[in-house]
Amino acid sequence: MLRIDADLLVPGTGTPIVDGTVLVDGETIAYAGPTADAPETPDAEVVTAATVMPGMWDCHGHLTGMRTADTMDLVLVPEALRAARSATDLRLALDAGFTSVREVGGMGLDVAAGIEDGTVVGPRLYGAGSILSTTGGHGDLHALPESWMCDVAAWKGFFRVADGVAECIKAVRSQLRRGARVIKVCASGGVISDVDHPIHQQFRHDELRAMVEVAAMADRVVAAHCHGKPGIMAALETGVATIEHGSYLDEEACDAMVETGAVLVPTRFVVDRLLAAGRATGIHPGHLAKLAALADRHAEAITMAIEKGVTIATGTDAIQSGADLPAGWGHHGVELSLLVALGMTPLQAIEAATANGPRTLGPQAPRSGVLAAGHD
Repeated sequence: MLRIDADLLVPGTGTPIVDGTVLVDGETIAYAGPTADAPETPDAEVVTAATVMPGMWDCHGHLTGMRTADTMDLVLVPEALRAARSATDLRLALDAGFTSVREVGGMGLDVAAGIEDGTVVGPRLYGAGSILSTTGGHGDLHALPESWMCDVAAWKGFFRVADGVAECIKAVRSQLRRGARVIKVCASGGVISDVDHPIHQQFRHDELRAMVEVAAMADRVVAAHCHGKPGIMAALETGVATIEHGSYLDEEACDAMVETGAVLVPTRFVVDRLLAAGRATGIHPGHLAKLAALADRHAEAITMAIEKGVTIATGTDAIQSGADLPAGWGHHGVELSLLVALGMTPLQAIEAATANGPRTLGPQAPRSGVLAAGHD
């Protein structure tokens, strides 16, 4: 039995408790509440702390092993080198207080096995495998010949292109075959991609609906990269569980998110950091111009979502490897301060980083993110 006595217990949701205690029996919380009401535990190992709170969640990270913000490095830099870098990134996340990461495209599915067998130190990973995109969409490496994208997917790539219902179904099943815990799709154009526009919808309604249906058959949910409102509304209408970024959310879209229970993962971190660092990140000038064009609208959308009561979970969209880089791993906590600057209270930001994290995984969610009896 482990006993943690703290001056302040922050449960993840609800009011913090002055002079609180958490009792851990094996891998399960047996008690969390006021120290005065805690059971006697004469044989427990005792730890004292100023504050105890749940481990935090980054619900939108990418294990890329890239030292730039240029997605062509996913092809040009050897996979073994990128994996080695990612192992260091995982330790950085853990040291930052993030014990769970929803890895929505990258090497997470493969690296997770190293964490589970104890050879890699890092948070629990809930991987998506490849990001699914239309031809010419946000997840298509436009500088490559179109036929080469099939080879990229065959390498367990960061991206996989699918067009039409049949290909979309196959792409989802391929990620499930690899052990994906969540399915990631590009429902709109993006920023770090060449010829697509962030506002434009990409997958059709029937394609999105098919991917959501196949994922649900395996108790998985779909996370949709969405900047523009057309893609956001299509994703919500077809049952997508989380909206990533949400740059052009308006009142109608926020109301729809509240009605459907969809979770927003706004990823202000990557917008703020890449914009501030500019060309020093290695970002393409055209991509930087797209980022600058939506940055203010993105901030307004997050503030509106907070005011409208949309459920929000923290995610950084960290894409660079190394804490020395602007959008690198290890800076995950910055997202909380950015959300507070846009209208959240500190306790709301903590809830977004703890209790709301598991909600981004649907039926795959662990019982974590909250200090309460019976939770992990």
